[in-house]
Parts: sequence; C-alpha cells; structure tokens
Amino acid sequence: MTTPLTIASVERIRVHVPFTERSRPWNNVLVGGWGHIELCKVTTSSGVVGWGETLLTYTWKLVDDAAVARVTGKPLFDHLWDDSLGAGLQLALLDAAGKALGVPAHRLLGLPQVRQSMPLAWWSTKMPPEVLAEEAAEAASRGYRAHKFKARPWFDVDDQVAQASAATPDDYSFGIDWNSLLLSSAGARPVLERLDGNSRVHFFEGAVGRAQIADQKDLRGRFTTPLVEHYDAALFPTWMTENALDGFVVDTGGISRFLHMGATCAAFNKEFWLQIVGTGITTAFALQLSAVLTHARWPSVTALNVFESTLVTESMEPTLGLLAIPTAPGLGVTIDEEAVERYRVGDDYRVELPRTILVFRRPDGASRDYASINHLWQECLDDGTMGVQSPGARLDIVEDDGGSEFAERFAEAGARFSGTGVPWPALTFYPGLDT
Repeated sequence: MTTPLTIASVERIRVHVPFTERSRPWNNVLVGGWGHIELCKVTTSSGVVGWGETLLTYTWKLVDDAAVARVTGKPLFDHLWDDSLGAGLQLALLDAAGKALGVPAHRLLGLPQVRQSMPLAWWSTKMPPEVLAEEAAEAASRGYRAHKFKARPWFDVDDQVAQASAATPDDYSFGIDWNSLLLSSAGARPVLERLDGNSRVHFFEGAVGRAQIADQKDLRGRFTTPLVEHYDAALFPTWMTENALDGFVVDTGGISRFLHMGATCAAFNKEFWLQIVGTGITTAFALQLSAVLTHARWPSVTALNVFESTLVTESMEPTLGLLAIPTAPGLGVTIDEEAVERYRVGDDYRVELPRTILVFRRPDGASRDYASINHLWQECLDDGTMGVQSPGARLDIVEDDGGSEFAERFAEAGARFSGTGVPWPALTFYPGLDT
C-alpha cells in the first residue's frame, strides 16, 4: 500500500565540482577525485524531496543499484538507519524524513540537542608554507578560527606554522596531521617538542602509526598538546586501557555508526571532531550530527572550502569559527539546482588529472623527481629513507608543458620504481591518508 511517506523514486546525478584555484594543484596530487560526486534525489509519493551526496572516491559506502531497488516503493522510515545503503542515499532519506515531518534532521536522531552551533575548521592538504599562509589568511577573513593541515617530510612544518600564524589573528589555531609519517616516538619527539606549547597549535594528529600504542603513550606523556587519532573500534579498548590518546577523529560510517562512535567517546569522556568530507550537503549533515553529540566539541572538518561551489544556496561560512545548526526541516539547506546543472556530467565521466613531476628538494640543494605521490609515500612510509621532518625541505610541482623534455624527465622518474609494485602514475589512495 502506497502512503504519503513511500519512496516513489531515487534519482542519481553525477557532477564534477572543481577545486578552488589555489588549492587545485596540491589537491590533485592525492585527492584529485574528490570533486567527482554523485547526488541522490529521493522523492516520496507525496512529493517531498530529499538530497544527499556521495564523494565517489572518498566515502564510507557507494550507492549501488541494489540499494536503490531496496528502498524504492518502501516506507521512508524502513531504511533510514541502514548504513549499508551508501552515503548519498542515506543522507537523502534523512533529509526527506525531516522535511516530511517538518523538523530538523537532528530531531530524528533520538538524542537531545546540546548545541546551537558547530565549530568548523578550514582544511588544507600538504602545500608549501607560503601557499598555506594564503589559505589561512583567506580562511580567517571568511570567519574561520581553526585550520587543519597536512605536515609531510617534504615540507618544513615549523615554517608552515610560522608563516600561517603571521597571516592570521592570534585566536586562529592549527591542527597538524602527519598521517603516521613521524614513524616512531623517537622520530616524533624532536619535531613535536619544537611545536608543543605553541599557543597556535591545538592538536597533533596521526604522529605515528594508528596501532603504535606504546609510541602514542610515550608521546602523550611528554607533551601538553592533545594527541589525536582516527577512531578505530578494534583499537579503542587498548587506547582506553593504556590512556594513550586525548581524543579522536570520528570520520567514517553511516548515521547509526556515527551515533555509536559519538556515544562511545562520550562514555570515556573523550572529545572528538567529525570529519565527513563533502560540499554544503555533507556539511549540513555534520551540523545535524553535531547538534546531538555531546563530545563533538572540536572543530569539524568537511573540507567544503576546497570546492568551487557548496551546491547549496545558504551561506556555509562560520562567524568567529562557529556555524549555526540549521533550524529548517531536513538537513536544513536548499540545493542550488543551477549549480547542479552547471557541474553535471555523464555517468561515464572520469576525472582526468594532469601529469606532473613532483620535485623534492633538500636544504643542501639536492633534489629528486617523482612521477607519482605513491613513490614519495613509499620512500617516506614504507622505506623510511627520507627522514621524518627536515628543516628547509620543499616539494614543488612541475606541470606537463607537452614538450619532450618533460616527457623524458617524467619517464625517468617513474622508471626508478618499475618492478616495485608501487603504481604510477595512476591516481591511487593510501587508506586513511587523504584527510
């Protein structure tokens, strides 16, 4: 029997939203596929429309034909908590459910509202100090007061902090993420010691490997800056037993899993931030979750600042670092359908990234070419031959000019890794290393 809350149809729309001009070259190095997005538009039999989105190269679950078939013709609330549907479809159901009942989506999550606004962080991938400083200055001018950025052996993190601090007001803070590249507590100690106590640095994330709990415990005992890692259900009991971490990044799942992780952190009085990457649609979802998760106190990371468009008509910029929780029904935002049509692509669309040569330079003038970020990762993480954080180190990008000199140099750089099993120059992602 069809009711007003029956799902009449699910439409899936592919778009490609470009990166902002300044961030584009650096985002393309590892997360170049992020802008390839699938929107889900759910329509009920009474005409209520809900929207969600899936980043096709970065999500907890893609939406497939079987998931669409499973919900079509069924009551709206039958599958609302089914995390296996995929990101875009589940968000669209949540949006439609809130609209159908005339309430913000957080009213459906079974928990009382605990905050009226969410702290929101600007996000930057790895980039030179002067580019990071320009990003930070723009962020501060647009109301941000927190900034998460990537630290890497191929950039001088002290210079990154110094230049970005000089470009921003005193109340603008930085979170630094190494994605395991400090390798061990012995390697991390001298780097973190220089940064610890800097009033502008508010957390150290992923200093060593996620499962290196003895190293984490050692570092936490030495420094006052909070030590943070991505939530991992298998490791969580040991982290708590060893008291190895100050807080967490809650970053993958579905509605049910986000609520579970939030409740688990709260039970142990561990603060966290939500890290759910996407445009204004996903940011609206993060806002709705933040409204009811007591320990989601740290600035959330959605990386919407890297996209040319938020895909929604409402402003998604914070005031003094805070973005108000929407009070409108559903996710609380309106889809910018003109933007959707402007960025719309076919189902067979593939992101074409330009060929580049990555040039790593040491302070002594020595340099080395890489045809793929995978090669650089191998020498940093797998081989450990590059060193963990060299003052004055730098990475530059040489773009393909179509000439024979570039082609020869690119081929030579890639040939060094032939037979190693490390892919090049295809865009591949090290799990967990892109945000």
